[in-house]
Amino acid sequence: MFIAMNRFRVAKGREDAFAAVWQNRDSHLNEVPGFVEFHLLRGPAEDDHTLFASHTIWASHEAFRNWTKSQAFRDAHKNAGGHSDLYLEAPRFEGFEVVQTVK
Repeated sequence: MFIAMNRFRVAKGREDAFAAVWQNRDSHLNEVPGFVEFHLLRGPAEDDHTLFASHTIWASHEAFRNWTKSQAFRDAHKNAGGHSDLYLEAPRFEGFEVVQTVK
């Protein structure tokens, strides 16, 4: 399994607008082989921002890489630059190979 995360420092007072962008977008993820699950996470608030993270779980790192090269990826991200006023800087990507799972 592979977990892909993007961290966003969302400008104070813009949290609801940021969440609405994600909740109302057509992600196309359900069409992608190897996609398992998506979460939008809200983290702690600081003086000038609130931390958010997008969190996707993939069957493998290869499935994630294939998605990033797909038309579904391009379609899901075609308007991403139009919302840059919602966060303080570009998102920070972090990818993780799953070493252990406990259920």
